[in-house]
Amino acid sequence: MPLADHLLLVLVGLLALSHNGQSHTDEHQQKDPGTGEGSPSLQIAPSNTDFALSFYHLVASQSPKSNIFFSPLSISAAYAMLSLGARADTWAQILEGLGFNLTEVSESDIHQGFQHLLRTLNLPDDKLETRVGSALFLGQDLQPLPRFLNDTTAFYGSKVFHTNFLDPEGTTQLINDHVREETRGKIENVVSGLTPEDVLVMVNYIYFKGLWEKPFSHSKNYPQDFYVDEKTVVKVPMMFQDKNYHWYIHDRYLPCSVLRMDYHGNARALFILPDKGKMKQVEEVLTPEMLSRWNSLLQKRSFYRKLELYFPKFSISGSYDLDEILPQLGIRDLFSREANLSGITAQQDMLVSKSFHKAFLEVDEAGTQAAAATRLSTTFLSVPHNRYILRFNRPFFVVILSTNTQSILFLGKVVNPMES
Repeated sequence: MPLADHLLLVLVGLLALSHNGQSHTDEHQQKDPGTGEGSPSLQIAPSNTDFALSFYHLVASQSPKSNIFFSPLSISAAYAMLSLGARADTWAQILEGLGFNLTEVSESDIHQGFQHLLRTLNLPDDKLETRVGSALFLGQDLQPLPRFLNDTTAFYGSKVFHTNFLDPEGTTQLINDHVREETRGKIENVVSGLTPEDVLVMVNYIYFKGLWEKPFSHSKNYPQDFYVDEKTVVKVPMMFQDKNYHWYIHDRYLPCSVLRMDYHGNARALFILPDKGKMKQVEEVLTPEMLSRWNSLLQKRSFYRKLELYFPKFSISGSYDLDEILPQLGIRDLFSREANLSGITAQQDMLVSKSFHKAFLEVDEAGTQAAAATRLSTTFLSVPHNRYILRFNRPFFVVILSTNTQSILFLGKVVNPMES
């Protein structure tokens, strides 16, 4: 099947760590992973959702008129893995910043939850391809503690590469080649600006490729107006279908419409379209509780309706400096000389000198393609009140979910679909 007929989502989180003075060797105990009763991934899903929405609102407050697209799962998995090497306040700040209440959930449960989540997402599926992975690129002189390497491999399936940071160009090529290969060529040149002072780079990626259960026709695609704001109108290729049934509600309590679009396999998208002029009002109540409410309502048969559906064909991207954003969520010491990463190595202290996230989303008739070095993208449809017509011709939100793990894979807002 040609690539254009697929939905592809790729994600990479990068952390480059630098030397920082003296060393500490204290360790907190890490239990061996286990399956436990029920699904461990469901135990961490609420915290992951809390983090996703907290991160979204912070980014949205700083850039209210910009497209937003990111993968909260990629960020959470990368930093939870990094917490295996953190100690004292640094350790607590990372996990609490990721939304975990450490008086209610144990460190062991957190890592076992991610272990189960990642293994579930990576299961082979002929209908939907989701791949999540991590890699550690270690400097030749770095002597990591065995426990750190063992735990990152056991819980997060991380691959380990030994490299020479005294050759920044060669190391950059090694990392970029690995990411390019793991993301099927969709992410290139994710790393740049490495220096001989860097001693460790951590990479996390997510690759998502799927097809709509009810695709759009390639022949029904016409340029139409998209109203970015009161003064800005752009032309977008608008896809159309009028013979299919979809899960859809116009919220009786909030000024918005919500459309559920399923992919083949265990994934779905929720597209939330605020009524004209009501973007801020809906955005303010974009909470885990509201997402859960919409998700529940959109499983009721009474909301399964035949629709005229207008959906923009587009691609957008997002790029975020996590070392500037995460301190505002409480993860402060990690990026300063107060960082305690003595669980990684006993040689010297380290701090995180660079951390970024890039994400990309492309939506077409058959589905969505996306690639990311931590980046997220969205698609939405819009609905009038009386007739069942959904016309996504103004800014909207998108949430892409893994249904069997109840995890948000991607989250974003499409303000201008013509700005990639």
